[in-house]
Amino acid sequence: MREYSSPLTIEIPKTGNLTDDIVRNAQEAPESIAFRRNTGQEWVDVTAAQFLAEVQAVAKGLVAAGVGVGDRVALISRTRYEWTLFDYAIWFAGAVTVPVYETSSTEQVQHILTDSGAVAVVAETPEHVARVAEVRDALPELREVWSIDADAVSALSSAGTDVSDDELEARRTSATPLDLATLIYTSGTTGVPKGCMLTHGNFMFELGVAVEVEIKELFAEGASTLLFLPLAHVFARIIQIGAIKSRSTLGHSADIKNLVADLGVFKPTFILAVPRVFEKVFNSASQKAAAEGKGKIFNRAADVAIAWSRAVDKGRVPLSLKLQHALFGKLVYGKLRTALGGRCEYAVSGGAPLGERLGHFYRGIGLVVLEGYGLTETTAALAVNQVSANKIGTVGRPFAGTSVRVADDGELLFKGGQVFAGYWKNEKATAEAVDRDGWFHTGDVGEIDEEGFVRITGRKKEILVTAGGKNVAPAVLEDRLRGHLLIDQCMVVGDGQPFIGALITLDEETLPGWAELNGKSGSVAELMFDDDLRAEIDAAVEEANKAVSRAESIRKYTILPSSWSEEGGQLTPSLKLRRNVVMREFREDVEALYLP
Repeated sequence: MREYSSPLTIEIPKTGNLTDDIVRNAQEAPESIAFRRNTGQEWVDVTAAQFLAEVQAVAKGLVAAGVGVGDRVALISRTRYEWTLFDYAIWFAGAVTVPVYETSSTEQVQHILTDSGAVAVVAETPEHVARVAEVRDALPELREVWSIDADAVSALSSAGTDVSDDELEARRTSATPLDLATLIYTSGTTGVPKGCMLTHGNFMFELGVAVEVEIKELFAEGASTLLFLPLAHVFARIIQIGAIKSRSTLGHSADIKNLVADLGVFKPTFILAVPRVFEKVFNSASQKAAAEGKGKIFNRAADVAIAWSRAVDKGRVPLSLKLQHALFGKLVYGKLRTALGGRCEYAVSGGAPLGERLGHFYRGIGLVVLEGYGLTETTAALAVNQVSANKIGTVGRPFAGTSVRVADDGELLFKGGQVFAGYWKNEKATAEAVDRDGWFHTGDVGEIDEEGFVRITGRKKEILVTAGGKNVAPAVLEDRLRGHLLIDQCMVVGDGQPFIGALITLDEETLPGWAELNGKSGSVAELMFDDDLRAEIDAAVEEANKAVSRAESIRKYTILPSSWSEEGGQLTPSLKLRRNVVMREFREDVEALYLP
């Protein structure tokens, strides 16, 4: 199929803006629990009425400080309650939020603040404030810097007491669906990050459709979710807005090291994560079972979960498989669900392909993972699997009111109300991304099946062409390899070369456990030459190669002694590979793969 459209079955508001949700919540359900806030000592409930009052107080402080309608205010912070509080306060003041990843370097901070023309910054820690201070002289438009850790909430609330309710209401209602809500800078896998202009209307379309149609089961009465992904990323941002819109209870977890404990206390009914999180959970559980002498039981339980899920897709689960599935449900699956808090029924996965095996595994243990697809430029999701229509291995059908088309070169094009207003101060890049007919060019290659489900097969710019002329999409191989217990990251190479190769880094979290279980010791640099470890990686490569033809398969690989990270510059904050950086830094390793 070359094109598919999903009809719009609900009415999207043509007036108002995102702040209407919290005003409506406070009026209609003032005592409903909008948030559970982690104070460091305990989790405290915040009602809809309390949240509105806090947002209003902070917004008045922003107005008193001179933040005007349409002004850009940058927000640098980890995922915490105050992030959401300031996001809505900025909108109440009629301004535009500019998220900055809290891990961003001083150079990145300077680029975003300069390009956006931010007049104020809300920074979380003294370290974040210091990064801004380091480049302050190069930011003539920047007037104010507040620190969350230095109690910016109280300071702004006190400073705004002279701003009247009427003045604030005029500010709040100044934005229409056509007005800019946020300026999100792409994480920049290549080139300089560009500012994506997302309007209130983009979010109203996206969340209206998501909450009422596409994934309405997630936002049902009594729903709750714990955010732990960066709110600077549009993926977490839409869940924030969706939770508030649907009156689901929202929590924040700022430190991934405390995530398991936070999940145990918060007990969410659904979560969102990138595939690497799901891979880590699976690998950690597998390794723990092996260390306890229960490795064979876990492996069998995993195989049964996957087989059960595949059988469900076929419409018939054999009795013997049903019995095994029920047994492992008591012995294994329940413990895995407990690690997510015990109440979690659904998860949303995005940012990269999840892979069929993991999708079937999680559904098999009782957690339905709904894989979706989108970009910053499209206010996150363009397509998503539904609870009632979940085809594992695809990213679902287009959102209601959204169309998808496969171009002649295989690129996926989309059209819908969630497509951004363009790149900030960059008409040339905007014209290249959105054609005259309104189709957004995603840069991803994919296909549409006979039922309208979309499958992503690779990145247009990442397609490798071997010396023999074979086109190879590296994502298929990389996704499979990253799912192995010992592999952290990998990059498939071979453009213009006689065969496909790969660079592999080892998982420093799981490697010590594997070494202990196998009676070995040593650093990554020492273990990378171990024969047993090499045999494990050989098997992983062989398994990954089953997904492709021989001409596309990995013939040689090299294990690197160092890992790739966001801090090192090889990964984006959403854990995507910066291929140009890896190629530049490890060019000699790539060249060595092709030496005679």
